[in-house]
Amino acid sequence: MMLASASAWFEAALFEARNAGAVIDQLRSFRAAEAALVLCTRALADSTAIAPSAPAQPGEPQGWRRQDVFEAQATAPVRSWPGSARPPQCLVEAWRIEARPAVRAFLVTARGFGSTDDAQSWLQLQLVLEGTRIERHWRRVVARPF
Repeated sequence: MMLASASAWFEAALFEARNAGAVIDQLRSFRAAEAALVLCTRALADSTAIAPSAPAQPGEPQGWRRQDVFEAQATAPVRSWPGSARPPQCLVEAWRIEARPAVRAFLVTARGFGSTDDAQSWLQLQLVLEGTRIERHWRRVVARPF
């Protein structure tokens, strides 16, 4: 009876350790994506070093949805991220808002990694620049691009 009880406690402890590791990995990837999003958005708003991957198109850009497009055109705003398998990346896509032709609009998509390539977080920010006014609309991407 004591052996069965000890075995159950051991299995529970292993489960909790794996679960804690997964949570830490998710937090690491989220923070990496968040940092990439902030750095790329700041560089874009300051008009330095970051340029859109293609000319502005009507409608919200869809290039980030394709894995091959994202891999080919994404930039890494930092060389590495502590504990991550790869540095975080971001992709900047320009778009035209038909109702507001005088503004410059961008969709910034960021991807952060955990300790493996499978642990990923994706974040987006819609950035609208109108003179000195900046609008930011943040969202989390639930599903990875295909």
